[in-house]
Amino acid sequence: MTLTQLHYAITISETGSFNKAAQILYVSQPSLSNAIHDLEDEFSISIFHRSGRGVSLTNEGVEFITYARQVYHQYESLLDKFGKNGTLKKKFGVSTQHYSFATKSFVEMVKKFNTAEYDFAIRETKTREVIDDVSSLKSEIGILYLSNFNRNMILKLLNSAELEFHHLINCQVYVYLYKEHPLATYKEIHFSDLADFPSLSFEQGDNSSFYFAEEIYSTKEYLRTVKVNDRASMLNLMRGLNGFTLCSGIICQELNGDDYVAVPFKPDEGDEDDNMSIGYIVKKNQILSQMGTLYIEEIKNYFRRYGLAD
Repeated sequence: MTLTQLHYAITISETGSFNKAAQILYVSQPSLSNAIHDLEDEFSISIFHRSGRGVSLTNEGVEFITYARQVYHQYESLLDKFGKNGTLKKKFGVSTQHYSFATKSFVEMVKKFNTAEYDFAIRETKTREVIDDVSSLKSEIGILYLSNFNRNMILKLLNSAELEFHHLINCQVYVYLYKEHPLATYKEIHFSDLADFPSLSFEQGDNSSFYFAEEIYSTKEYLRTVKVNDRASMLNLMRGLNGFTLCSGIICQELNGDDYVAVPFKPDEGDEDDNMSIGYIVKKNQILSQMGTLYIEEIKNYFRRYGLAD
């Protein structure tokens, strides 16, 4: 087994095609196929299903690629720390729930590097995929939140995936809505005020669970609900349908514009008060790369700049 073979296997798994992988890796397809065959023979497993529509991972292949990413990530970390004259592109990825501050901080971090020398990726995605991406080292860092409701479940899931949560900031709950929404001028909003308006939430896929919801108070029964997949759609529905979502209230106007406001949320009498503990997840005992360290620092700088630090 060589690091080159691991790199080949990881690239094929990400592209789903020997041909596309060969183009990215600048190797011939026969050479790539031979390298994978040698790797499969060495471990006596089949890593990929091959078909006319491309390739997919076998059950053994899924587990193999998870370990391969860990090994290759450590190799890249060594290059990052000691291989200053190396020519291999270093990779850094972030997976996050739909937070504009996470994207803005990523932009500021990337500005400090020569993008010709690095492969950067940021993925705004479902909660479970944030966890899976960091567990498999597809991303080095994941951004998500804990609340009184989901904390035990999420922490249990993180522990089983050998991940750990690092707290960044506590946030009170806000109602996020369009500036011309009938409730936009309220000093605070209660559940009862929201009854006539659609609740907007991010779809969590087939494994949907109240515990994976990005919106706090996900177990409440709303008369009107609309699911979306991306932040732009949510903003459009806030404007077009007078929709709302319950969130941290951390708004990046540079990315979302100034047409939206966050109004403090106040639970009705008898409802439990709650807040959001936003933080990042990484592999246990992992030392952050240079990019990872700077990314977390950019998030902290963002919070400090807007007076949001704990």
